[in-house]
Amino acid sequence: VEKNLKLEEKITMLQQQNEELRARIEQNTVITRQLSEENANLQEYVEKEVEEKKKLSRTNEELLWKLQEGDAVSPVKPPPASSTSFYHCSSENSSPAKVRTLRR
Repeated sequence: VEKNLKLEEKITMLQQQNEELRARIEQNTVITRQLSEENANLQEYVEKEVEEKKKLSRTNEELLWKLQEGDAVSPVKPPPASSTSFYHCSSENSSPAKVRTLRR
């Protein structure tokens, strides 16, 4: 009888542990689904960013090509190099407020 009581107590304890583990598994499943969804969203975002970067790169290349072709075809001579200047952001500080004029 005493042995049966101890075994019943052990069964009850193991059933409680089992229920706790099931609850943890369920909670982990919910978290895993949320993380998977977030991961998918982040991957989609990264893919869009990569496509945007490629598009900007293509646009930049096209504009550079047009600029070079325009210079080669242009009948107007550019002003002398000593008077030509353009704006360049300082590499020390990328703040838009810090712009300096450089001579070509």
